[in-house]
Amino acid sequence: MRSTFGGLEIAKRSLFTHQAALTTTGHNISNTNTAGYTRQTVKFVAARPMEAVGMQRSNLPGQSGQGVEFSGIERIREQFLDDQFINEQKSLGEWTIRSDTLEKLEKVINEPSDTGIRQTIEGFWNAWQELTKNPDSMTNRVLVKERTIAMTDALNDTATKLNDLSKDLTENVGVKAQQIDTILGQVARLNNEIFRVEGLGNDANDLRDQRDLLVDDLSKMINISVTEQTSGYNITMGNASLVEGNTKQVEVTPAYLEAAFNGNMQTGEVYGMILSRDSIVKSYVDELNTMVKSMVNGQVEITLPANTMLPTGVTLTATDGTTVTGTLTAEKTVRVNGLNGLHQLGYDMNGNPGAPFFQMTTGSEAATLKLNQSILDDVFTIAAANRTYVDEEGNTKVVQGSNELALLVAGLRNKKLEYTSGQTGTVDDFFRSIITKLGIEGQEAHRQMANQQVLVEHVQSRRQSVSGVSLDEEMANMIKYQHAYNAAARAMTTYDEMLDKVINGMGVVGR
Repeated sequence: MRSTFGGLEIAKRSLFTHQAALTTTGHNISNTNTAGYTRQTVKFVAARPMEAVGMQRSNLPGQSGQGVEFSGIERIREQFLDDQFINEQKSLGEWTIRSDTLEKLEKVINEPSDTGIRQTIEGFWNAWQELTKNPDSMTNRVLVKERTIAMTDALNDTATKLNDLSKDLTENVGVKAQQIDTILGQVARLNNEIFRVEGLGNDANDLRDQRDLLVDDLSKMINISVTEQTSGYNITMGNASLVEGNTKQVEVTPAYLEAAFNGNMQTGEVYGMILSRDSIVKSYVDELNTMVKSMVNGQVEITLPANTMLPTGVTLTATDGTTVTGTLTAEKTVRVNGLNGLHQLGYDMNGNPGAPFFQMTTGSEAATLKLNQSILDDVFTIAAANRTYVDEEGNTKVVQGSNELALLVAGLRNKKLEYTSGQTGTVDDFFRSIITKLGIEGQEAHRQMANQQVLVEHVQSRRQSVSGVSLDEEMANMIKYQHAYNAAARAMTTYDEMLDKVINGMGVVGR
């Protein structure tokens, strides 16, 4: 026979189930703007049906349905999209850092512009050109001095800023190391908490959302792979295990990340920082040093005019293999060591051989380049002449108005220097090549970053379409569950009225 009170139980199950659905819908709506939140849904299942009661087996056909129940509250998540997002995030992190670094380099070098290094170099050559017009003029000599100071200051400042940028990248690696270590510890703790909660038969949906959000953040910093085991997420970087279950396997320090570069670490923000520091920024520092070193001491061919008087003790080798010393009877093409070597072939206003025009420290030429202190103290020690004479008193004096050496120095602007990198070209050509390279690399990095950003946004959009909260959909569900709840309540009222009739109205006729 059928149960008299079975209908009440069915209505009660429906009320409880739709109440849970309404609560879950409210939870979704509340977390519409919560970062990393995944839409949740109640899993409805038909309650186990009941067969009619009998001694062995009821002769009544079919089974009696027992209404609805919910077997759990599930997150709507697609693992394939999560894996795609992690893979695309790490490349975006690397190209973002590289693009940002190159953009900063462009600001530091500030070319092409009217206030950059190229303008100060141009001013330096122009000052020497002015000196050729009146080599005895103090005004023109002061102009050479001041334009030289302006050029060295610009080069010093640029090199210092490049070194500061390199230091900033190193400091950022340290900051990221701390963030990564913190995130790995949090993931390990969440693994443990999720294992405990779900071991008791409950759903740890919100804890899982927190863990996935941490993994998303981590995937942009370093290249990681994530596998889910019974004990939680196992996170690896290349062949290195970072987290296994509730245990953080390593302590992430700057030294650990540096050692992993180009090994277990192949991409991500930290990879981009180390690459930018050790490859990109360093290459421009090296090229700037190469340009300065070559301008100061680089081998260059110079044609000395006839009657040039080489200082005592100076011996040169001409390009035709002959030895050049003393006073030249005919013009000779020789190789000298850059502007310093050329300046030492001339004479200052006191008739003394020229000193090295520049001073610098090997290995950090651009950062330490400066005008020789003797010239800073006395502009008349600038060598512009290539001839001297002995006066009646036996004193060696420079030939007044001699500007041959100043002309040779001014002509270095158009001379091809030999650079330690194996290249040859004028100083202007070399600096233009640096700017061209920087522009192309910056453009390429920005293009790669933009393309990667599109891919990440596309995957994220697909993830949101699956896991994100839609207010329109949640409001429709709320109305649907509300009507179902009201209908279940009405069914319970109907059963109550029927039982009231049975209990209080049946069997009382004739009393």
